[in-house]
Amino acid sequence: MASSPDQLLVEVIYARADVQEPITVLVPKGATVRAAIERSRIAETYPEIDLALNKVGIYGELRSLNDTLQANDRVEIYRPLLVDPKEARRANAKLNAESGSQRRLK
Repeated sequence: MASSPDQLLVEVIYARADVQEPITVLVPKGATVRAAIERSRIAETYPEIDLALNKVGIYGELRSLNDTLQANDRVEIYRPLLVDPKEARRANAKLNAESGSQRRLK
């Protein structure tokens, strides 16, 4: 599959802890992040994806579902956080203060 003047080659990926499998799709020039996700049909493989809840990005930068794609973009669908990072830091600080060591919660 290769890009053409009127189409773009992009990757769509949803990374779970157990599997990360990119899906390559061709989309028309001017296509949005949402269009690439829909064309990839990734939600059929991962039904837990809910675009109303899951954040999306391109190469690690948060983006809107309505952002326009460029050739060779990697559209990423992010999983919700299991632990709030601030709460994890607080818990680690408390654990370290109590034990006197540099242990971390995982």
